[in-house]
Amino acid sequence: MHAEPKKSQAAGARAQERPRSLVGEEYEVEIGPVAHGGHCIARTAEGQVLFVRHTLPGERVVARVTEGEEGARFLRADAVRVLDASKDRVEAPCPYAGPGRCGGCDWQHAKPGAQRRLKGEVIAEQLKRLAGLTPEEAGWDGTVMPAEGDKLPAGEVPQWRTRVQYAVDPATGKAGLRRHRSHEVEPIEHCMIAAEGVGELGIEQRDWTGMESVEAIAATGSQDRQVILTPRPGARLPLVELDRPVSVLRVDEKTGGVHRVHGRPFVRERADGRTHRVGGGGFWQVHPKAADTLVTAVMQGLLPRKGDMALDLYCGVGLFAGALADRVGDKGAVLGIESGKRAVEDARHNLADFPRVRIEQGKVESVLPRTGITEVDLVVLDPPRAGAGRATVAHLTTLNARRIAYVACDPAALARDIAYFAEHGYRVRTLRAFDLFPMTSHVECVAILEPALKGS
Repeated sequence: MHAEPKKSQAAGARAQERPRSLVGEEYEVEIGPVAHGGHCIARTAEGQVLFVRHTLPGERVVARVTEGEEGARFLRADAVRVLDASKDRVEAPCPYAGPGRCGGCDWQHAKPGAQRRLKGEVIAEQLKRLAGLTPEEAGWDGTVMPAEGDKLPAGEVPQWRTRVQYAVDPATGKAGLRRHRSHEVEPIEHCMIAAEGVGELGIEQRDWTGMESVEAIAATGSQDRQVILTPRPGARLPLVELDRPVSVLRVDEKTGGVHRVHGRPFVRERADGRTHRVGGGGFWQVHPKAADTLVTAVMQGLLPRKGDMALDLYCGVGLFAGALADRVGDKGAVLGIESGKRAVEDARHNLADFPRVRIEQGKVESVLPRTGITEVDLVVLDPPRAGAGRATVAHLTTLNARRIAYVACDPAALARDIAYFAEHGYRVRTLRAFDLFPMTSHVECVAILEPALKGS
């Protein structure tokens, strides 16, 4: 008879013990260094760490908490008033940028050169903290290079994003972009960083009632345009009438598979002098200059020779495998490994004119040991954001590759894997960084590794 009241009292006590939310609290703070993820570090007067967006190192701002509670390891916040501005600050060109608005860009309020310096500082910090390397020890000059054509006059923004995933506001049916760390949709009339081919479709001006999301793709090197619709459960597809000819695909709500509605089920992308078929919204570099920029950096770092045996891991639709095959010649050979079924089909199609190229489907960590390969000359790996991981790196180092090219979209994962390579006798020979995601915190790196004894 007395158990229930005790239980209720205990539950009430636990509720009272919950830390108080600090969301909405404001702190006047000095902004410290940039951190990985598009924010800077500050501390409250009590010493609690704040990760603050919409600010720059050296500024004094009023920061309003957006996530966190008393006693938390850190709080997230937005700079809502700038008291002392950095010389690198500019008026954000995009009308949708700012606290509580679109989360697609991180650095609209920073000069382009300052954005690249901030990204360089993040790479340097991750290398030091996770791999124990200075830029000099990593063979890196500390610069982040802009893509060709991205140096523009003040106030102009590179239109680089050839793939844009729009969220649809369920109340209005209007397409927009997600707010930072939120499911809420920021309605927009135009995305400034969207490539011209995406903007020409007029996605933002249409009614997408019943859709969860609309992805727009404008291929590089062809006129192919594609829209991929993800409907809400039970919703019917709209009649898609856009401002340019476009193929339409839909995502199956049960299986997640992508199916053709009309038009081609793929787009044709151009890079390294070759055309690549990319089907079903599969992975391709988003910046129009990215594929060529990265192929050039990888090939300059690896220096393939005729007759080389090479691996292309996480090979996608075969961008690097094709570049390698072209350079190792008829006496060389290339093995690509990719987990995505559709990407493997595309890679086999794209590389059909290279008889010495083989593409295997499956996870790298599972397939590579089963191949029986014990020795290779060169390796390219372009893993997902989480990196390759300790086990895959350990296996790669047993293959005695002359050089390994690691393409990374996340400097933390790259630094962790570099440390794993070091444990097994491989060192970084050179590292290059490219700003292939202007206005965002993302950055692409190419590290070339080789056996440490070679360089000693």
